[in-house]
Amino acid sequence: MVQEALSTDIAPAPDISQLVIEDDIPVDNFRSEKQQRLLTEVLYTSWLNSPNAEAFIVAANVGVFYSIGLPPLVPDVFLSLDVTMPEDWREKKNRTYFIWEFGKAPDVVIEIVSNREGNELGSKLRDYARMGVGYYVVFDPLQILGDKILRTYQLAVRRYVEMETFWLEEVGLGLTLWEGIFEGKQDIWLRWCDQEGNILPTGAERAQQAEKHAEAAEQRAQSAEQRAEQLAAQLRALGIDPNQLPG
Repeated sequence: MVQEALSTDIAPAPDISQLVIEDDIPVDNFRSEKQQRLLTEVLYTSWLNSPNAEAFIVAANVGVFYSIGLPPLVPDVFLSLDVTMPEDWREKKNRTYFIWEFGKAPDVVIEIVSNREGNELGSKLRDYARMGVGYYVVFDPLQILGDKILRTYQLAVRRYVEMETFWLEEVGLGLTLWEGIFEGKQDIWLRWCDQEGNILPTGAERAQQAEKHAEAAEQRAQSAEQRAEQLAAQLRALGIDPNQLPG
């Protein structure tokens, strides 16, 4: 009996030789640039060390190609889980986010509103749903699009449904508005947080926390030493040599 081998046809990779994947056109303002960096840096410095973190890519202003015949969408920030950054960036296919290369759409897209031309609640809302992005977030710090500063949407059967919470259950991360100073600028910033609402610290914040913990430990050690010296002095005043005490 001769068993015939099963053959599987693998579709060839699309020809991307003519695609423009970098245009080098600066379009962001100072605030948006800082906000993007705050959202990306934190995950690599804090969430990466969390036991809940998975392999992921988070990036700002990188094109996401989902069809060879359509231009890319360029989110202000996107997060994609269960993927790793390609090692060889010299290859064109590894320098941007081709969905057919990574095998999936990003899990979260964040758009930062700076004017009315971005159409964040119109065409982008539909385009990211068609792409298959699980969560779509619109951060409107200047309230250009209405009273809401933060809107979150979850994909449901090819369209987005606005959420009543900012916790992204399928990702294991939340978003929160935080008023404070980042890189010398006081403002309301969009921050990643855990389920209890605790913000994920930046690398600088982690260093400051470590320094405070070290200072507190040093102060506790100094206090313990001072108490020991005071006790020894009291014992000597009673005619007791503290060095001769048992134990």
